Amino acid sequence: MEDLGKQFGHIVEERLRALKTNAFAVEKAFGLPPDAIRNVVRSEKRSGPTLSRVQEICTALDLEIYIGPRRELASDHEPQVADIEQFAKVPVHAAFLAAGNGSENGTEHIIDFLAFRRDWLRRIGVAPCNAALAKVDGDSMQPSIWNGDLVMIDRSKREVPVRQRSVETKFRSPVYALLDDGRAKVKRIERPQENQVILLSDNPDYAPQVVSASQVEIIGKVVWWGHTSKD
Repeated sequence: MEDLGKQFGHIVEERLRALKTNAFAVEKAFGLPPDAIRNVVRSEKRSGPTLSRVQEICTALDLEIYIGPRRELASDHEPQVADIEQFAKVPVHAAFLAAGNGSENGTEHIIDFLAFRRDWLRRIGVAPCNAALAKVDGDSMQPSIWNGDLVMIDRSKREVPVRQRSVETKFRSPVYALLDDGRAKVKRIERPQENQVILLSDNPDYAPQVVSASQVEIIGKVVWWGHTSKD
């Protein structure tokens, strides 16, 4: 068992190098217990994790676990079939996020799922369990996000840091999905003070809104959006 533990530790180390990441970052992104991966790669502790822990680590690192008869490698002429385990199903919610004055949504529910590659989600630092999709309604975030676009929200990122911004900086504030006095919106957010936030639109026709931080509930950070051309 000790030899298997060491072999698995080497595989995990090589995979972390290939993904250009580290054990701590993967543990945090996928909600693994502290040191779940680090104990595997530490040479003095390579005693072998449990099978359930191996499954969790392999899922996080997009590694395959296979137990069974030896499999023959597919020839170059055989069609390549996508491995469903390489994809995560991200729920599409019925709620609309207003790029404007805000949308009233009832009890939002899941209406569909879209598949995203796990390795891509990992590269952008999103755990599949924290990802959600919703449509945008309105034009206040154009030309970045258009009416009808689908956005991906990382629901684990709900804290907007307090940051003073000088007029000279070219820093663009992150985009968040939020509830402003109960109305769902998608906006860039600045937080110059602990008790104050500024809601910013990319469309110059919409003026910035300065509101109390207690008035705003952050749903999550918008990490991706998709636009379908209608030309």
